[in-house]
Amino acid sequence: MKKTLSLLLVVVMVVSLFAGCGSSSDEDETTTTASSSSTDETTAASDSEDDTTAADDSTDDTEEAWAVVDTSSQYAEDGTIDQDAYTTVSQELYLAELGEFYEYYTAAKEAETVSERYALMAIAEAKFLETGLYLPTTSNGGYYSMSRVVPYTATTVLWGTDSDRYYTLLVCTDFLTIEDRTALKEKWAELKGTGEYYEWAKSYVEEQGYTLQDTYSFLYTSDPETWDVLATSKSADSSAIVNTYDGLLEYNTENELEYALADSYEVSEDGLTYTFHIREGVTWVDYEGTYIADVTADDFVAGMQHMMDAQGGLEYLVEGIIKNATEYIYGEVTDFSEVGVAATDTYTLVYTLEEPCSYFLTMLGYGVFAPMCRSYFLQQGGAFGYDEYAEASASSDYTYGTTPNNIAYCGPYLVSNATAESTITFSANPTYYKADSVAIQTINWYFTDGTDPTKSYNDAVAGTIAGCSLNTSTLETAKADGYFDTVVYVSSTDATAFGAFFNINRVTYANSNDGTTGASTQTDEQKELSTAALQNQHLRLAICYSIDRETYNAMATGEDVALYSLNNAYTPGNFVYLEEDVTVDINGTATTFEAGTAYGVIVQAQIDADGYDIVAYDPDADDGIGSSTGYDGWYNEEAALEQIELAIAELAAAGYEVSSDNKIVIDFPYAGGVEVYANRANAIKQSVEAILGDYVEINLINVNDYSGWYYAGYLTSYGYEMNADIYDCTGWGPDYGDPSTYLDTMLPDYAGYMTKCIGIY
Repeated sequence: MKKTLSLLLVVVMVVSLFAGCGSSSDEDETTTTASSSSTDETTAASDSEDDTTAADDSTDDTEEAWAVVDTSSQYAEDGTIDQDAYTTVSQELYLAELGEFYEYYTAAKEAETVSERYALMAIAEAKFLETGLYLPTTSNGGYYSMSRVVPYTATTVLWGTDSDRYYTLLVCTDFLTIEDRTALKEKWAELKGTGEYYEWAKSYVEEQGYTLQDTYSFLYTSDPETWDVLATSKSADSSAIVNTYDGLLEYNTENELEYALADSYEVSEDGLTYTFHIREGVTWVDYEGTYIADVTADDFVAGMQHMMDAQGGLEYLVEGIIKNATEYIYGEVTDFSEVGVAATDTYTLVYTLEEPCSYFLTMLGYGVFAPMCRSYFLQQGGAFGYDEYAEASASSDYTYGTTPNNIAYCGPYLVSNATAESTITFSANPTYYKADSVAIQTINWYFTDGTDPTKSYNDAVAGTIAGCSLNTSTLETAKADGYFDTVVYVSSTDATAFGAFFNINRVTYANSNDGTTGASTQTDEQKELSTAALQNQHLRLAICYSIDRETYNAMATGEDVALYSLNNAYTPGNFVYLEEDVTVDINGTATTFEAGTAYGVIVQAQIDADGYDIVAYDPDADDGIGSSTGYDGWYNEEAALEQIELAIAELAAAGYEVSSDNKIVIDFPYAGGVEVYANRANAIKQSVEAILGDYVEINLINVNDYSGWYYAGYLTSYGYEMNADIYDCTGWGPDYGDPSTYLDTMLPDYAGYMTKCIGIY
């Protein structure tokens, strides 16, 4: 869809709303790289509020009565969606549900300092969590696991896709013992930043009697839909393709940026110009390793233009960052030479920014900055320019990215086999400029549909894959086989935020890919009531508070470690820390947060001030370090009952009866053929109905397997395709080192990638 600027943006600027969005690796060791300490102390400012940063000073004690947004206007006479009318309804719903979040977030982006930016983003995040549109569930990791992979031999940085680059992995033929894994982790912490850990780790495991192998294998559940990294926003695509190219800079095994395809760079004094000098002698080859061309600065220009032309879902990452990127994406500028990326000679690449960006370098390892061989793209039927690309890509002559045989490679691997729902094999690229540093010569992805809960364990024990997480079906087996006390460990969590989203504008009642899978059993009257009810914040919060997420998670992890990966926020509370003291307005009180304060402390301060029963950040979690994971900060039976009473009253005032004879029916799709997820779905149903059962019914919709589950929501492109009232098969991982990498996903006007999960845009 060619996007146009939304009326919403104008409305928000003019009217103050206060007056009225997973990695396939078996190794999940992670570390926080933003800071090493946090301070939880806050103080109320005693002087005037002149030093206070706030989104708006206006206040109004008058609360408007809640009203349902009419969604009927979005349908054409034949019952199909009228796109323009749908956009208008999306705007109205966004204003009603996320308007306050958006105003705080807009102010945060205009902050004068990085710390002020973090503080205001934390307040905006609190406003988002308070809507109840999103219930955090889990992060990656926190499972009982067993693995042959030596920890910290690929980067564990929390953002981007560099952690999916596997060429440096050290993989042993035997599972690592608990004692050796602990020793390796402790040594990494000691040596981090010295550049010495990798060789030390290699020597250590060899001295301990392990044998290293040059193959890394694991299971996957979803085939890449495209091999064009510049035209996708799905992790199933990018986590595969990232091994076929290099970026300008990449994170190393000690989580520090190092040169890759750039061998040096300079930044102008005003922070607006980044000049990269491209490494000479790097080549593009095809899938057979045949030479195509040299890598040059122009490949990054071609890649950036193609990414903006394709609009695969992540182009918003450079909006407002790269000069004239927004204007080109929205069609206001059609000459790409006016966009702030240029090759000034064969090996000199210059990015010009709209304004200084403190996190710009952290973005470079992500696919939106990937290079693309211009001549090869044109040879495969490609074209440059939005309209030209749209026409070319619709032609049968366009083959770029359709298979791994239709891309050019400059990275450590070539794809030597890609058989759908079977095997993907990556073989070392003999022409790679760092071929001597490639420890893993072959990467194997083996498909699983998830129906056999013992497959990953059996394959790991047999040596078919490098490791596995243990579930409720295999934990006891691991104990009986003697693995539990010797090699099983609890994997660390990462920054991925999985969650359940509430659809406030449901249009689709069967999977849109086939029109039959996941068909709802709701009557028309039930559909009308559930649509209205899900627009009600109190109803959503009542459901959020009534879900026992520890029990939900135990269905996958077992009871012993059910809390480890339980998440309570969108942006992790320890993702960033204040660099200096900042004073912000918390509900009329000027509040100072000291340098070193964790982002989550400010999120929680706003939530507490607003009076919500949510613990998004606990300063005592993680052995007193403070965290957003490791506890259940949402489950609250008393609060759930309070919220349902408020919801019933507001719905009654709007003309909707809710009673034991006229319950709100909530469709919840799940992969019934996968035991873990069937158990999770039933845990949610039992938990919610135990508290709210007089008024709410969770209607479980069996979509059979991973494919049906993905097509119910994850693989949709627009909100009107979401086939669920509540959907929990989705999540977000950070692309760069700033909270906006999460919060941008909830922007309006088709810019926010995750707004589709709530049924809009």
